[in-house]
Amino acid sequence: MAKKKSKTAPRGKGSPRPARPRRPRQLRAPAPPPVPLDRELLQLARGAAGSLKRMLLAMLVLGAVTSIAAGLWSLRPIPTFSSEDIAAGSPFDVRFKVKNEDPWFALPNLTINCVLAQVRAFPIAPTMVEATNVRFDGQQAGGLRPGESGTFKCPLRAVLGLPAEDDADAAQRAEIYFRSEYDLPLIGWPRLTYNSARFFLNTRLLPPRWTSKPTR
Repeated sequence: MAKKKSKTAPRGKGSPRPARPRRPRQLRAPAPPPVPLDRELLQLARGAAGSLKRMLLAMLVLGAVTSIAAGLWSLRPIPTFSSEDIAAGSPFDVRFKVKNEDPWFALPNLTINCVLAQVRAFPIAPTMVEATNVRFDGQQAGGLRPGESGTFKCPLRAVLGLPAEDDADAAQRAEIYFRSEYDLPLIGWPRLTYNSARFFLNTRLLPPRWTSKPTR
């Protein structure tokens, strides 16, 4: 007698995949409660006050530095100029004086230029010429120590190019000033530049001389 074949269960197309373990759900932190309006305004006010405080502090520091710099600048030595009397000859051939009236600082490496600012009713443009016959009475070469003085001349007649008989008329209509350059005392750098007040020929004085024009 033939044996019956046992029926086997049909196989599926693929073996079932093992189930993945489920990840635990992450609990979200609860949202923070809203900040009250008065507290938020207080925080903004504190931030603005801090910014204003820093700004004021920076302005005070800048003002202090500016004041110190202005004070030091006002202490710099400045040369003073004057004219000798004009007893005879051309007013443009007069000898001028320069003096260092500063009691503390010298005027090292001093150079002087004469500037013809204007001559009224004359078609002459402003012109600058180097001073000649420069003589410093002090012992410092090329400069003036405190209290020392010197003399120089301004070769302005060559700039004008006028006959000698017209010098007096041109001088009475002219304005000149002196441009000086010198090293910063104690440091030697940078070069400082100083323009003096304007001078005019004062014929009210006897004998006449060049005097500084009063500032308005």
